[in-house]
Amino acid sequence: MTPLLRVADLRVSFPGASGPIEAVRGISFDLGREKVGLVGESGSGKSTVARALLRLVPKPGIVSAQRLELDGIDLLSLSETKMRGLRGRRISMILQDPRFSLNPIMAVGAQIMESRLAHFQDSAAQAKTHALAMLDSVGIRDPARVFDAYAHELSGGEGQRVMIAMMLMAEPEVLVADEPTSALDVSLRGQVLLLLDALAANRGRGLLIISHDLGLVTAFCDRILVMYAGQIVETLRANEIANAKHPYTQALWAARPSLDKPVAVLPTVSRDPAWADPRADP
Repeated sequence: MTPLLRVADLRVSFPGASGPIEAVRGISFDLGREKVGLVGESGSGKSTVARALLRLVPKPGIVSAQRLELDGIDLLSLSETKMRGLRGRRISMILQDPRFSLNPIMAVGAQIMESRLAHFQDSAAQAKTHALAMLDSVGIRDPARVFDAYAHELSGGEGQRVMIAMMLMAEPEVLVADEPTSALDVSLRGQVLLLLDALAANRGRGLLIISHDLGLVTAFCDRILVMYAGQIVETLRANEIANAKHPYTQALWAARPSLDKPVAVLPTVSRDPAWADPRADP
């Protein structure tokens, strides 16, 4: 099956006092109609990768790649006008923490409708009907109330579901979810993951979920990409995580807390400078 998203030698750099600083250093991966987890510590470059995929890296950041294609379309060669036509419609991104991602002075319903109105020939009434149906599909109990509400009037779980509904309004083929459960408690986290799982499976979407929680993506995803210092150091099937080959992946897996075998002190990652060397073979 031809991948929906193809990435080869993706690099993102920012100017520094002594020269360019590479935040993402030559990563490559494909994404089909599957769930792929991108994991690593804070600062490893995960969110920068997500923004690069949608060409949302802020200036003066520079994005380059040998290949950055969505269903055969070269994203780097598109004008910003054409990219806006794809962004949201073909590829979309669920941002972190709805408390900061939703517009605080705009009703939720109006924000959800924006994507539909931008990419389809719907009337305002049709877009509202679609938005209410989408809110219902993501498990909002009272769609009409939430539609008229503002961000500060929503619970954490409602806000995250609103973000998902907003990103699905234009029915994208690829969905990038950047820490979609980081602002939620354990029970709500499970509900949101079940929702994303159902959406990916039932509608045949490609889902890239970005997280620092290796245990979460291991249970949820089909494959895992492990990032360290702006590079992917290992790619493996989620069910093979216990047999990881790279010492960084092994260390992350060993450092996760366990309810079955609690320990007084969790092990820390002993880093090898060679892992951050772009010439090193991962």
